[in-house]
Amino acid sequence: MAEPAPAAPAPSGSGDPEPPSKNALKKAQKDKEKAEKKAAAKARELAERQKKEAADGEDVSADAYGELPLCGSKDFKPSGTPRNDLSTIADSEDAEITFRCWVENARIQSAKLAFLNLRQGLNTVQAVVAASEKLSKQMVKFSGNVSTESTLAVTGLVKRVKEPIKSATIKDFEIHITKLFIEAKAEVPLPLQVEDAERRLPNDGVGDNEEKQEEGDARPLVGLNVRLDNRTIDLRAKINHSIFVIKSGVCALFQEFLSQKGFTLIHTPKILGAASEGGASVFELKYFDKTAYLAQSPQFYKQMLIAARFQKVMEIGPVFRAEKSNTARHLTEFTGLDLEMEVQENYHEVMGVLEDLMLFIFKELNARYSKETELIRSVYHVEDFKLPESGKVPRIPFQEGIKMLREAGEELGDYDDLTTPQEKHLGRLVLAKYGSDFYTLDQFPLAIRPAYTMPSAANPQLSNSYDMFMRGQEICSGAQRIHNAELLSEMMRKHDPPIDPDAPGTKDYVNSFKYGCPPHAGGGFGLERIVQFWLGLPNIRMCSLFPRDPGRFLP
Repeated sequence: MAEPAPAAPAPSGSGDPEPPSKNALKKAQKDKEKAEKKAAAKARELAERQKKEAADGEDVSADAYGELPLCGSKDFKPSGTPRNDLSTIADSEDAEITFRCWVENARIQSAKLAFLNLRQGLNTVQAVVAASEKLSKQMVKFSGNVSTESTLAVTGLVKRVKEPIKSATIKDFEIHITKLFIEAKAEVPLPLQVEDAERRLPNDGVGDNEEKQEEGDARPLVGLNVRLDNRTIDLRAKINHSIFVIKSGVCALFQEFLSQKGFTLIHTPKILGAASEGGASVFELKYFDKTAYLAQSPQFYKQMLIAARFQKVMEIGPVFRAEKSNTARHLTEFTGLDLEMEVQENYHEVMGVLEDLMLFIFKELNARYSKETELIRSVYHVEDFKLPESGKVPRIPFQEGIKMLREAGEELGDYDDLTTPQEKHLGRLVLAKYGSDFYTLDQFPLAIRPAYTMPSAANPQLSNSYDMFMRGQEICSGAQRIHNAELLSEMMRKHDPPIDPDAPGTKDYVNSFKYGCPPHAGGGFGLERIVQFWLGLPNIRMCSLFPRDPGRFLP
């Protein structure tokens, strides 16, 4: 039997593992501390993030911005806060004001900052919305995203700025917004950008439907028809507001001057039984079972009122002309500034009143409406209107005007009416000779004037009639009127085309001169033409809120 194998020798030392070294223990302790610090940092970061998110979720400005309920609705609650006018902003430096305005532009600069350009009337101001402990980033975001042309109610502090603000008409102040509410939100996109309406027309606008690229300009110029098709937006432009402020001013100055001269303001019918000027340029309309006409002028009634012992009358009212004239200076409906007055001995007495009236209007437009005029002329550049002194308005006999044109190369007969280019040519000649953009042409050929015009005693082919011109374009037509019923009837029958003095529409007019009517004269101005030529605008439609021409009766 074999011997068992001897047992393996036992390992040296005890059976327990060796303890970690001091270095290992130190490293382990450091790793533990590092892990604990990292965990603590993560816990702090999480806590701070949760705190920040909680703070962000809690909008401290929740009651300071938003979209208001419809004014007048049951949900609308009036604030009772007085509203301020931005024209007096300098009086409120460092004070809080509330005002209504419109958004020209809004942009977000960062999560904590937004800028807005706000407009009120012709004034624009820069506004700032800046996040702080009292103003939330939510409000900044809301404010920077308000759509262009929205109507706002804004509250903010008026602060003076160190550098003038180039993008606003108010240069020295800005608004630090504390509250911003939308009163009426504008839909996007707009059919026409107001910014485009602030720019000039690409041409005179006649027959213009297209946008046109301006050389060196990345943005095309928008044509007149596009603007008129979107007239409500177009009229928001500051330049258009200025046009109609000046137009209103002309009316006010017309009444102011004539009221001081003893004129009575009248309002005559615009639905007539006969055409006041004769000819084909009259709108017919059905008046129940009869035919009536829209007034081409208040002429018949002005004269009838002189016969009724009103010594001096004036009127501002609509005039209708059915003329298919698609030009830059014609409308089928415009506003007439009319006057009529007694003549003592010579119709030139009335010419003097008319000339002084226009000189007064021109000078007061310069004095009272310079801001609006300068704004418009910054876009439509035109030479300053050259004015003569009172009593020195050039009065040029028609025959002399013909002579001046012939000497300048024009071909026309002694009694031919002037074409528009010839009128403009004569205007340049008058300016060169007399230094005036305003003048009167006197003693027109009788054949081209209305039937009620008094013939000239000096030449039966001429008449006691006159036109007045601005920059070589007619703004007024006037004359001494026939105040004798027998002579008036004779001239009406001789007129081309003839007018029946016994017709129902003219009989009352003619008969009014049978009972002792004094001699009289007057004239009628086209309001829109005065504004157009004063400002140097390329098209008269710009001077009518909603113009009417042969191709347009909408909007």
